[in-house]
Amino acid sequence: MKLTIDSTVELLNGTEMPRLGLGVWRAEDGAETENAVLAALQAGYRSIDTASLYGNEASVGRAIRASGVAREKVFVTTKVWNDEQGYDNTIAACHRSLERLGMDYADLYLIHWAVVGKYKETYRALEELYEQGLVKAIGVSNFNITHLEDLMGSCRIKPMVNQVEMHPLLTQKRLFAFCRKEGIQLVSWRPLMQGRLDHPLIVQLAGKYGKTPAQILIRWHLQLGVVTIPKSSRAERIRENADVFDFVLEPEDVVAIDGLNENRRFGKDPDHVDF
Repeated sequence: MKLTIDSTVELLNGTEMPRLGLGVWRAEDGAETENAVLAALQAGYRSIDTASLYGNEASVGRAIRASGVAREKVFVTTKVWNDEQGYDNTIAACHRSLERLGMDYADLYLIHWAVVGKYKETYRALEELYEQGLVKAIGVSNFNITHLEDLMGSCRIKPMVNQVEMHPLLTQKRLFAFCRKEGIQLVSWRPLMQGRLDHPLIVQLAGKYGKTPAQILIRWHLQLGVVTIPKSSRAERIRENADVFDFVLEPEDVVAIDGLNENRRFGKDPDHVDF
């Protein structure tokens, strides 16, 4: 199947999620976020990933409304933060997020991290929000296999998405295989290795395909079937990150990139959430 910027994956409930999106973590509320979202929508992106923690949900909503792109054409993800977890708190947190976004619903609502002793009741709230139609799909973020198994032992609606740190230095093969078996869509945050784009193999492949190292990494995720949400606030970089649909990595190059794995995290370990 030929991938395009309009390509989607089908989640467990039939919802279509774009394969490529824009992440807005650490983008300042106001002009920085609004300009980034506008640039992305103008470049053809139809997925924006934000969170309560990011403090820029209002800017995301303003930019989408200003873009002229119909709301139903944009897939909006947001997340409940750790200090908002628990059943009642999560219900209230979702309503606050929707108010800041200026939207009647979110396309995807995630638990940001697996807070021990809270994520099950938090997820029960997500199920309620889903059944009320306030969110079109639900899932988790930064959940390891043990968290998923524990959650699936009691939940009524299986998580549709697991958003985790993933890149060539952290390929998450066991987690990826588990999620694929369960029909849970893996989404990669920090796909560009926190800007560490000077790895010799990635630079070599960039030369081979006439692409940038970032484009090689994004294409690698897409060919694996992983949704990816590279973050940038610069319009030219946002457009560049979307210019990945006119080439295909050869199978041996995908394998070579897989071989870079060091189980190296740039973010926190989900088994040790202390924030």
